Amino acid sequence: MGLAVEPPAPPTLEVDQSVDQYDDVDVMGDEYRRQELQAYLDEGAWDRAFNEWAEHTDLTPEEFAIAHDLEMFDMFDFFWDDFADRVGYHAPGIPEDWRERELHPELESWSTVSAINAALAELGQTVSETLKSEYIEWESAFEAPDDLPEF
Repeated sequence: MGLAVEPPAPPTLEVDQSVDQYDDVDVMGDEYRRQELQAYLDEGAWDRAFNEWAEHTDLTPEEFAIAHDLEMFDMFDFFWDDFADRVGYHAPGIPEDWRERELHPELESWSTVSAINAALAELGQTVSETLKSEYIEWESAFEAPDDLPEF
């Protein structure tokens, strides 16, 4: 399907923020390398990944507009996970109490909330993979144990 929109500005990563606040993230270590990641995002990694994601997303222009109005693209967080040798991410999501909070006048159904949340998670994954495969040149300081199973 795809989405024909201009990429929003890259999120601003908070250098000193811990990932301990995220329920869905488990990172060993505390060097998140956000300054380097921010530089990559600003230099084009965000736009490149966003455009790749936009080509394949099922998000409608109306759903994109809601996410944009709620400034959800600004709420992404990306960080280096040295132990896993990957770029970790935390994608924003619309909370379960969205109706009570009256977050947006066009937000009217659970299917819209679900579509937005799923699409933003996919965007986070795309940005993470783009950063790791096309921008990051450093190596993990951790070495895998010799007794890991082969797949």
